[in-house]
Amino acid sequence: MRRAGILMPVSSIPSPYGIGTFGKESYRFVDFLKKAGQTLWQILPLGPTGYGDSPYQSFSTFAGNPYYIDLELLIGKGYLTVEECDACDFGNDPGDIDYEKIYLSRFRVLQRAWKRAGEKGLFEQPDYVAFLEENRSWLDDYALYMAVKDHFGGRCFLEWEEDIRLRKKKAMARYEELLAEEIACYRFQQYLFATQWKALKAYANKKGIQIVGDIPIYVALDSADTWAHPELFQLDATGHPTAVAGCPPDAFSETGQLWGNPLYRWKHHKKTGYRWWIDRIAHCYELYDIVRIDHFRGFDEYWSVPYGDPTAENGHWEKGPGYELFEAMKKKLGKRQVIAEDLGFLTDSVRKLVKKTGYPGMKILQFAFDGDRENVYLPHNYTQNCVVYTGTHDNDTTAGWIRTLKGSRLRFLMQYLNVQNRKDLLWACIRGALSSAADTAVIPLQDYLELGSSARINTPSTLGNNWRWRMEKDALTKELAKKIRTMTKLYGR
Repeated sequence: MRRAGILMPVSSIPSPYGIGTFGKESYRFVDFLKKAGQTLWQILPLGPTGYGDSPYQSFSTFAGNPYYIDLELLIGKGYLTVEECDACDFGNDPGDIDYEKIYLSRFRVLQRAWKRAGEKGLFEQPDYVAFLEENRSWLDDYALYMAVKDHFGGRCFLEWEEDIRLRKKKAMARYEELLAEEIACYRFQQYLFATQWKALKAYANKKGIQIVGDIPIYVALDSADTWAHPELFQLDATGHPTAVAGCPPDAFSETGQLWGNPLYRWKHHKKTGYRWWIDRIAHCYELYDIVRIDHFRGFDEYWSVPYGDPTAENGHWEKGPGYELFEAMKKKLGKRQVIAEDLGFLTDSVRKLVKKTGYPGMKILQFAFDGDRENVYLPHNYTQNCVVYTGTHDNDTTAGWIRTLKGSRLRFLMQYLNVQNRKDLLWACIRGALSSAADTAVIPLQDYLELGSSARINTPSTLGNNWRWRMEKDALTKELAKKIRTMTKLYGR
């Protein structure tokens, strides 16, 4: 079945509170997708953002980001007032996300909502009690981790006092008592996140829109997962990593990429039948209809860098679990929709793994025009079982990318797409993706809006200016929906 969708982070949706939420503007976006003839909404990871505000460095692989909780919905329930929300400084630029201001304001106002919800009897309600019980396997550790982290000034657990860092029984009990209110508030936030997202997803599904979610291969070092389950990771007796994740040096980076995530003890995972991984994936399918697995090649081989090294240069390749993990997943969860992020340098063994799973890989149009007619990203080389993008959240917008092209690359692009004028290239690229043989085509919203590099989501290996772009409130017009729908239908999607 040929289908099409739009890549749009929840964070980029307009809202009066500094960042996109699960409120009315998200419902409007779903309505726009329907009008535009789309059947997929691809988002970025929904976890609470940590280092560098990246959704790929989350404080928990199971928890949701409290920033996405819609405050207007809480006002409607009587948990907050308009005046309380308006008194907070969430940032003044509607096109930008100021994470520092949101961090300093959002948790204060959510604490007020928690107190008022308690006064209104929410915590005795059956659905609230059931939520706490059903998610106890991760929720208790997450809530305690965040409360203790706040107690120690936001520091990673490696900098905590030894007794709680190593989860000694007496210390756990002491902090649970000391921080009981803070822990309860973090549990409340996750209930709000889950109920609001469930309602939004149900609305999208009713409109015929499936959600494509994103699961990072690694968890953050500064996370409840690493602290609560050290046996799953390559850590020493003190909780410090012995090796961390990254990428080797290549044409894009002379020293490689040092991500810093703890690596898995795959032998331990194998002994447990990959139980933690299966639980993690199963949780994803409660949130999403389709799961995009990031850095898929890491399941075949992964780059291991000695902990403490300043760059990734001294790393080495180690073998991952291979097909065995996905075989176990299929036995436990049945056949599920997966997209394999198989970008980067691919070996024959990685290609074999992707093929054996049967999962569609990714094709990026911006990677195609180096002059090599055998380039796997050129549309004439696609198979049906793949997902084509003009670009991803890690690429420049297509308009920004086109502006950088010159010489033979520009000439090849124009010749390939049969375009005479540079100004027509953007929509020609979109047409190239939608008209290709790929079963699924996903276009970033910035490309449909014809936005330049200022609307880029992320520049890998940089800090400070990523994950900040927000769409203008009135950007989605009837004319744009009609234009997208016409082209989508033209190519049988």
